[in-house]
Amino acid sequence: MRGVAFSPAHITGFFKAELDQTARPETQGSLGAGFSIQEGVTTTVEVQDSEFSDYTITTSGYQPDNTQVSEFVVSEFLKNVQGKYFLKVHHDIEIPVGYGLGCSAAVALSLIYALNSAFKTNYTKEQLGKMAHNAEVMCRTGLGDVLASYHGGFEIRIKGGAPGVGQIKKISSESYSAIMICFSPISTKQFLKERLASINGLGGKMVDKLVQTKDIDQFHDYSIEFANYVDIITPKMKSVIDELKQNGIKCGVALFGETIFALVKPEMEDKVIAIFEKYPDGIVIKSKIDQVGARLVH
Repeated sequence: MRGVAFSPAHITGFFKAELDQTARPETQGSLGAGFSIQEGVTTTVEVQDSEFSDYTITTSGYQPDNTQVSEFVVSEFLKNVQGKYFLKVHHDIEIPVGYGLGCSAAVALSLIYALNSAFKTNYTKEQLGKMAHNAEVMCRTGLGDVLASYHGGFEIRIKGGAPGVGQIKKISSESYSAIMICFSPISTKQFLKERLASINGLGGKMVDKLVQTKDIDQFHDYSIEFANYVDIITPKMKSVIDELKQNGIKCGVALFGETIFALVKPEMEDKVIAIFEKYPDGIVIKSKIDQVGARLVH
């Protein structure tokens, strides 16, 4: 038995956490805005009958620093499966891990879809999305990326929570490319622990305003304002942001990572890439926006 699934990576420009430790994980999450890209994580699951239940997890492409989320998803999923099986789980990760590209959400979503396909368990997409979201919340690796990657596109998350609980509004983004430069990672878990209380008011106001305007330039501006407020812009990031600005290009900052993004029309792509390529220590990624969201690969 075999299942293969893909989930797009996702970049958040600003957010407001909705965390209540006494509430069920599927009702916790974040408001915010961001976009999914056509790079992400493809997960393959192979299942064999076995005398006892066990699994291996391997990765290719970019390497994660742990497999906590994958282990959580597999363990929770197997609780609902009759019989004993040996699972081979393989993640092909196309995006750098820890740079604000929503890798753990893409891992969780692609894995749960692949497990459902391999075992032919017939969970609905919404049920699968909920399982992936709960894994992120329980492992403290994210709050809103699963809901966003599940739907794809450029989204404003107007109600936090898992798919089926949280709600989004989409902004038309078909004509835009996303170009990013990633310098170094930031720990989401550490950030959520230390900084959450200080930043929630601003993110909530930004969501309300962006719902009214649905303006991508404003999204860039809000993202920079948010990053300044949270104080995560390093001197190197500032020099990139300033150079883009001098060339009439708006940009934003991915949360959480030392990563700058610009959503641009085709005629501006080369200009952005030329500026990013002046910084050889950065990883440059160019992608279209993924409009589909998590899905099986046939």
